[in-house]
Amino acid sequence: MTIRHLRIFNEVAQSGKMSIAAAKFYVSQPTVSQAIKELEDHYGALLFERLSKKLYITEKGRQLLSYSKQVVEQFDYLESKMFEISGYQKLKIGSTITIGSCLISDILNSYQELNNEVEIYSYINNTHDIEEKILNSKLDIGLVEGRVKSPDLVTIPAVDDYLVLVCSANHPFAKKKSFTSKDLAGEKFVMREEGSGTRELFENYLKEQDVSINISMVANCPTAMIRSVIDNQCLAVLSIRLAREQIENGSIVVIKNRDTTWNRSFSIVYHKNKFVSKQMEEFIDLVKKYKYAEIFDRLL
Repeated sequence: MTIRHLRIFNEVAQSGKMSIAAAKFYVSQPTVSQAIKELEDHYGALLFERLSKKLYITEKGRQLLSYSKQVVEQFDYLESKMFEISGYQKLKIGSTITIGSCLISDILNSYQELNNEVEIYSYINNTHDIEEKILNSKLDIGLVEGRVKSPDLVTIPAVDDYLVLVCSANHPFAKKKSFTSKDLAGEKFVMREEGSGTRELFENYLKEQDVSINISMVANCPTAMIRSVIDNQCLAVLSIRLAREQIENGSIVVIKNRDTTWNRSFSIVYHKNKFVSKQMEEFIDLVKKYKYAEIFDRLL
């Protein structure tokens, strides 16, 4: 049982709806339902009755609510006093390499305009590394492109993104308007490093299609990947945001996938037991304003 369980319980008890608690704490309704179940299992008591799709708090639930409200209030008081004693506020933000190359600078600049009293620490690496650092409390919150695997992390899809297949204007594929998975067999590719969310998504696609490619180069730097596409005639799958300039000036060409679209989201990630501070809430709200990009309409 954690302070997060009590916060969720308090909101459900007072609003009578799991959907309201889910929206307030940036989690899904199943996550709220699971938190209530874990509380009920912990105390061995039914806290809500579910009748005709409505929630009714039980007598045990009312007893817990009277104590729980006091506990949460005292915890919040403790947090505020400790931050006052520390004399400054710091937010440690992790972002993956794709996001760090095309988006995080704008987000952090906007955040500092919103709240210049917070000291920002920004760390950029692949999805696997960001996940590990959040689990080990080395980062407060992250923005990642890959699939987060730990059940101890809250994941909130927040920003739209698309992976695209790109080649140079001189590559034979540049004459194609679209491709199928079979067209990729044996082709020379530049790929992201192991642990990259972009690489994982593309490799899962290749596995599903039973297609093997020729990995000619591995890079954790988007600029190096783009140079390899232009100078070494490699194919690459990357976020359309990364190649915006080259697509617009014609040095790189996007080829559409006839089998499917590689839609995905950049997701906000933090530990499920993490106290969501005002600074984290401001960051989450700000990131959501970047959900859609006009670039998709022009380049896809």
